[in-house]
Amino acid sequence: MKVMVTGAAGFIGFHVSRRLLERGDTVLGVDNLNDYYEVSLKQARLAKLQQYPEFTFRKINIAAREAIAHAFAEFKPERVVHLAAQAGVRYSLINPHAYVDSNLAGFLNILEGSRQHRIQHLVYASSSSVYGSNTRLPFSVDDDVDHPVSLYAATKKANELMAHTYSHLYGLPTTGLRFFTVYGPWGRPDMALFVFTRAILEGKPIDVYNNGKMRRDFTYVDDVVEGVVRTLDRAAQPDPEWSGDHPRPGSSSAPYRVYNIGNHQCVDLLKFIEVIEKGLGRKAIMNMQPMQPGDVPATYADVEALKHDVGFEPNTPLETGIARFIEWYREYYRV
Repeated sequence: MKVMVTGAAGFIGFHVSRRLLERGDTVLGVDNLNDYYEVSLKQARLAKLQQYPEFTFRKINIAAREAIAHAFAEFKPERVVHLAAQAGVRYSLINPHAYVDSNLAGFLNILEGSRQHRIQHLVYASSSSVYGSNTRLPFSVDDDVDHPVSLYAATKKANELMAHTYSHLYGLPTTGLRFFTVYGPWGRPDMALFVFTRAILEGKPIDVYNNGKMRRDFTYVDDVVEGVVRTLDRAAQPDPEWSGDHPRPGSSSAPYRVYNIGNHQCVDLLKFIEVIEKGLGRKAIMNMQPMQPGDVPATYADVEALKHDVGFEPNTPLETGIARFIEWYREYYRV
């Protein structure tokens, strides 16, 4: 297939692009290479992808309407994996306009390009953050998600609503994937595993929020990639059992689906740190902090819908995934 991947120089976008290229697809990677975190890491990922003859890169900001329209017209993708976004919950408290530009205006540009060029399937990144104030665990795609606690979460919820509108009005098959705390080699430097590993190796303290009373569903990147590719290959279809009298949030009478992609395990933050310590052979200096605005105490994915529809559930053990990340980190940074 010809697949457009936005955010191709990002963490998940890099891994998804490489997987598609390895199986023989032709990929157009789109990324603006912004400086939200170290650009050199994005460029290093991109250099790996550019070793494949079937990969083409365009430096484009998804909020640039004409540039995105031109990329669609020139490349003529059959399917789109939209992973570009302004990420980060805490950063949304500092620079909210970046989230409107990328996550709302940018997503609309992708929807419009997909509609006008009759894309077979649009798969896009949502987030576990959409569950917001929900406390019933595990989080299910059949739960209502109407109480976000950060602007980032609100924009991801808005993406799901926008996608549904295009699925309903234009018959555009769309699938939203709610990722749960993705980690692994080539990861994002602002994520906990990266931050903790770097600080522990440098002998610096780590900030542990909510005094360590946090739980997360940590999901290894290879499992996320598998989920993305399997859903990409299975275009969303209308749910014949969907009813407006009792509407299911995760499906629709339109060709629209939402899935959780998580490891369906709830791991204590202190346990997570302990596994990192063992992998590094060093103890962490922990600086206990209160809960941060926009954060939630626990995430835990119900993946039954993903398992039922596409026949896959993430299963990489935390110890295995962290060991692979540490191996990559030591090699990449020559530590």
